[in-house]
Amino acid sequence: MFVARVTGSVVATQKVDSMIGQKLLIVEPYRLDGTNREKLVTTGRTFVAVDALGAGVGDMVLISQGSSARFTPETNKLPIDTVVIGIVDSVSIERQSVYNRQQDNQPNS
Repeated sequence: MFVARVTGSVVATQKVDSMIGQKLLIVEPYRLDGTNREKLVTTGRTFVAVDALGAGVGDMVLISQGSSARFTPETNKLPIDTVVIGIVDSVSIERQSVYNRQQDNQPNS
């Protein structure tokens, strides 16, 4: 699993039948800053993820990738590699808050 921020969405009017009705989001994984453990920073990568929960742009989410993305009841028959499996409320590292959804809808940077 990874923590990621939703940065956009994808609309595809032509797709395989099993993907009809699936919401697609652009997600950007984050990691703990190696020099300042009080903030999250982007990994510089982006993925298209199926949204099983109703996340939106700006939300921090939990994503699962690879074959694990197909382990949920909602995705077990979908040809996917990344799925949103949680909407993050807060992230704390060593008792230090690095993200709190109620205070700010963006990761500390």
